[in-house]
Amino acid sequence: MMQITKLDLGYLWVKRIVAIFGVIATAGSAFATGPMLIHGHPAYIVLLAVTLVVSVIVAVRSWSVPAPRTPVRRGRRVVQAVLIALSSLVIAAVAWLVPQSAEAPALAAMKSDRTITVMEDATEIVMMPTGVESPVGVFFQPGARVDARAYSAILRPLVESGHLVVIAKQPLGIAFLSTGTFAMARAAHDPVTRWVVGGHSLGGLVAATDAETFAGAARDPVVGLLFFASYPATNIAQVNVAVLSISGSKDGLSTPAKIAAAKPTLPPAARYLVVKGGVHAFFGDYGPQDGDGKPTISHNQARAEIAAGSVAFVNGLDR
Repeated sequence: MMQITKLDLGYLWVKRIVAIFGVIATAGSAFATGPMLIHGHPAYIVLLAVTLVVSVIVAVRSWSVPAPRTPVRRGRRVVQAVLIALSSLVIAAVAWLVPQSAEAPALAAMKSDRTITVMEDATEIVMMPTGVESPVGVFFQPGARVDARAYSAILRPLVESGHLVVIAKQPLGIAFLSTGTFAMARAAHDPVTRWVVGGHSLGGLVAATDAETFAGAARDPVVGLLFFASYPATNIAQVNVAVLSISGSKDGLSTPAKIAAAKPTLPPAARYLVVKGGVHAFFGDYGPQDGDGKPTISHNQARAEIAAGSVAFVNGLDR
């Protein structure tokens, strides 16, 4: 009787190791995500659950079923190799997609009071003024893998000045997976008839696409584009929309050089506000970010400058 080959035995042990690592990685990712499991878009918790279940099943089967006594066919080996590679990629993605959760200033801003009402569901956060509401609303896309709640403190002053603010919850925390959310939100929020779209970092790229798509719409058009440490992926210089780009002079990700290089892709009338000493992570409240620069001003001061610039910009469109 033929015996199992060393190659087949190696495949078996790799499968066992990948499955066990999948269980550990998903459990660890769930623990690291914490409250974001219920406050984030449900796509991530679904991915975690599916990956965990599959990893457990494969781990149990690979350890409980005896090793084959005959060599595995070549075609099956290829299938096994592909499945192991794909499984490894999914498990790595699960770990990489752990979001950065909102911190104290933002969590405090999520509370309703006599001036604003905050509502949250699986796909968005809606912040509404309790008084007279402006016809200009703001739709905001978070940065990659950042808790949508992290932007509530910096955007709350817009609500306090009378503007509806909608913050998208992106599937898996990736803005490119949330490209259709603004289109759905446009008609869902009365009495808003004109919109400012904005975004932080990767979210700004999607906001720029929405501005280009809806700037000339007959109903609920985009009239403003607000960049937080971001810039467009394409040339939108001919788009008829007001633009404000707010950036940090110490940003290590959307660096001053990148912001300057993107200026020819924006309308000639675009305005620029540089927060001196500000960094990439100061455009939200989610903690430090890998690759970012070192700030020379306080987070509170930067937040106040960004919020004030945003309010002045959106108020200027409320005419």
